[in-house]
Amino acid sequence: MSGFAHQPPHAEPSRDAVQAALRKTTEALASDLALVRTRVPQWSEFEWLVARAVATMHGVSPLLSGALRWQGPEHWVRFLKEQRAHTLRRHERASTLLQLLDEDARACGIALMGLKGAALHAIGLYAPGERPMADIDLLVREEDSEGAARLLQKLGFRETYATWKHRVFEPGDGRAPAAFGEHADNAMKIELHTRIREILPLRAVDISAQMFALPLRAGLNGYPSRAALMMHLLLHASGAMVFRALRLINLHDIARLSALMTDADWEEFLRLGNARDSRLWWALPPLSLTARYYCCIAHRILAPVAAGCPWLLERKCRRQSLTEVSFSHLWISAFPGIEWAQSIHEMLAYAGQRLMPNAEVRAMRTVIAATQPCAAEDPWARLPQGRRILRWLVARQVRAETLRPVRMALAKLP
Repeated sequence: MSGFAHQPPHAEPSRDAVQAALRKTTEALASDLALVRTRVPQWSEFEWLVARAVATMHGVSPLLSGALRWQGPEHWVRFLKEQRAHTLRRHERASTLLQLLDEDARACGIALMGLKGAALHAIGLYAPGERPMADIDLLVREEDSEGAARLLQKLGFRETYATWKHRVFEPGDGRAPAAFGEHADNAMKIELHTRIREILPLRAVDISAQMFALPLRAGLNGYPSRAALMMHLLLHASGAMVFRALRLINLHDIARLSALMTDADWEEFLRLGNARDSRLWWALPPLSLTARYYCCIAHRILAPVAAGCPWLLERKCRRQSLTEVSFSHLWISAFPGIEWAQSIHEMLAYAGQRLMPNAEVRAMRTVIAATQPCAAEDPWARLPQGRRILRWLVARQVRAETLRPVRMALAKLP
C-alpha cells in the first residue's frame, strides 16, 4: 500500500506519511461535500482508513453518508452508514433531553438558550441523523446560573469541571465513551455558558449582549435572530481556528445558514457586529474559508468585514486551507494563531504566555489532562513547561487529538 511504503509489516507509518494522507483526504472530502462531485477518489487502503479518522474528527461522517455522490469501498460505505445510524439514535436522546430541559426550566422559571447544534436542528437546518451533537450547549444569564446548575443536577448531571468559557456537567453514570467515531451510547454532556466569548489569542471578543438582545422567557429559547446565530457560529469557528481546532462541520454550518440569510439578515449581522465598538475583524477568517470551499458568501459581505481586519490576519487567511487550521494539522505549534494578534506588543505578549504560561493556563492543562481521553493517554499533556520546550526544540511533536483517531482508524488495517 502506498501509505506504508518502506515500512515493515504492521509498523506504524511515518508521521510525514500520516500528515500527507490527512491533507489529501481532508481537502478532498471538503471539496466533495461542498461541490458535490461524483468521481471516486483514487486512494490507497491506508488513505481510505485515514479518511475515516478525518470524517470523525471533522464531525461529518453522518453527513457524508447522504451527501456524497460516490460510494467508495464497501468498508467506507458501511462505516458512514453506521455513523449515521448512531447519530440518529443520539439525536433522539438529545431531543428527549432538550424537551425535559425545556419543561423543567419552565417550571423553575429559568430562561435557557440552546446554542449551536441544538439551534441548528431546531430551525430545521439539518435532518435528524445528519449532524452530530457531542454535547448540548446552553446559555443562561449570570443571575440564573446557579438555578440552572441545580436544575441539571436534578436531571442526573453532576458538574465535573469549569473553564473560563463554561461549566461542564456529565451524567452521573460515568460511562466511558466508545472507542471511535459517533456512538449512540456515549454520554451526553451539557456545557453551561453565562457569556459568549472567545480569546483571539489574547484579545477577548464578547458577543453576549447580542445574544441577549431580546427578553428570554422561562424554558428553552432560540437565538434572537439568524444574524445572532451567524455571529456565534463565526466566533466559535474563529476561536477554533486560532488553535487549529476547526472542523469541517463548522464551515458546513456557516454555509447552510448563509443560504437562509436574506439581505435584511446580513444587514443586521453587519450592524450587530459594529455595535459597541466590537467590529467584525475576527469574522473574516471563517467567512473567507467558507467562501473558498462553498462559494456561498457574497463579496458585499466579505468587503466590509475585511475592512476592519488587521493586515497580517487578512493576508494570512487568504492562503490558509482547512487542513492548516483544523485537527487535520498533525503537529503541535509553538505559537498557534499568532497572526491573530493585532500589534507587535500583542504578539510578544502572546509568545511570552506560550513560553511561560500563567497559573490559569497551567490549571486548564491539568483539567484537560484529567478529563479528555486523548490527553489522558498522551504524556505530553502532563509534561512540565520546561520539558515541553525541550522536546519541541529537539523534534516536532504530534497532537494527541489528531494522532489518536488516526491510530484507531488504522487499527482496522489488515
